Amino acid sequence: MPGNFRSDNEYPVAPEIMAALAAVNEGPAHAYGEDALTGRLRERFRELFECDVAVYPLASGTAANSLAVAQTCGSVGAAVCHRDAHLNTDECGAPEFFSGGAKLLALDGADAKLAPAAVEETVAASLAMGEHASRPRLLSLTQATELGTVYTPDEVAALAAVGHRDGLRVHMDGARLANALATLGCSPAEITWRAGVDLVSFGATKNGAMLAEALLVFDPADTVELPRRRKQAGHLLSKMRYVSAQLEAYLADDLWLRLAEAANRRARRLADGLAACPGAELLHPVQSNEIFLRLPDALVDGLHARGFEFHPWPHSGPGVHRLVTSFATPDEAVDDCIAAARELAADPAGGATAAAEA
Repeated sequence: MPGNFRSDNEYPVAPEIMAALAAVNEGPAHAYGEDALTGRLRERFRELFECDVAVYPLASGTAANSLAVAQTCGSVGAAVCHRDAHLNTDECGAPEFFSGGAKLLALDGADAKLAPAAVEETVAASLAMGEHASRPRLLSLTQATELGTVYTPDEVAALAAVGHRDGLRVHMDGARLANALATLGCSPAEITWRAGVDLVSFGATKNGAMLAEALLVFDPADTVELPRRRKQAGHLLSKMRYVSAQLEAYLADDLWLRLAEAANRRARRLADGLAACPGAELLHPVQSNEIFLRLPDALVDGLHARGFEFHPWPHSGPGVHRLVTSFATPDEAVDDCIAAARELAADPAGGATAAAEA
C-alpha cells in the first residue's frame, strides 16, 4: 500500500484524544481557562515536571514560540537560535511581530544543533555593540531539532550555562519533545528546568492531538503580563476546555511517550531500509521521527510513481528528501516503501514503467 511520509501533521488524531474531546463535549463549562479541566491540567503538568510550572494552553506551536520571544525579548531584545529553527524559517515573522521588533540571531551548527562556543561568540559580539545592537535576551533550542536529532541533558545544560551567564533566558521549542524523550529515556524535568531551561513550547499536535500546544514557564518572574500577551495575540481561547482535554488525555498513562516511540521505531526501520539502497545516503542520525536522505533521482521518481509521498528538502542540498513517520503510520506502509525501494534499486526501469502505467 502507498505511504504518506510527508509530515506527522498529516496523520489523524489519536483515538484516546478524540474520545477525550467527545467526553468533554457535554454541558456547560467556565470559559477562558477557568474550567475545572484546565485546572486539573495545571496540576498534571506540575506532577510531570516535578516542579511548580505555569501552563498556558494554546492552539499552535507558532503561538507558543512567539509568546516566548515576545515575553523575554520585547522590542529591543534578540533571540539566539539555529538557522534551521522553526521560529526563524517557518513562522512568517510572528516572533518579530508579536515582540514588536525583536531580532533573531540565527547560527549554524551541525545536525541543526547549537554549540556553546558559537552562542558565546554571538552574544559577546552583540553586547560589544552596545546600544547599536539588539541585546540578546533569549536562547532558543529545538528538541527534537529540525533535522531529527536530539540534545542530551548535558548538551542542554552546557548551552543554558552560557546563556544564563550573560542574562539570557533559555527556551525549548518542544514541538517534538515527546519524540526526543522517547529516544533519550530521561524525565521531562531532566531535559528542561534541571538542565537550565526556563520556558518550553510543549507540543502535542504532531504526536496525536487535533490542535493542542502549551507554553510552560518555570519562573514566575517570566509570567508577568504574559496572560495579557496571550490575549492580545488572540490565543486566550474562550472554549479552552477542548485544548485542555486533548493535553490531559495526551499525558494520561504515558500516551504521549508511547505514541512517540511508535513513530520513532518506524522511522528507524524506514531509514535503515532506504539507506541500504545503492546511491542512498543518510545525512543525520535518526533520533526521532524525521529522516533526511540524499536519494538518486530515479529512486525518488520510482517511489513517487508508486504512490509514496515525501518532501524534497533542497535547503539541505541537492537530492535531499525528508521522510516523517507518525504513530499512525501503518507498518505495512514502511515495509512496502522499503520493498519498493529495493526493487527500484535492482531495476531502475521499473519506476519508469510504473509511471507510464499510472
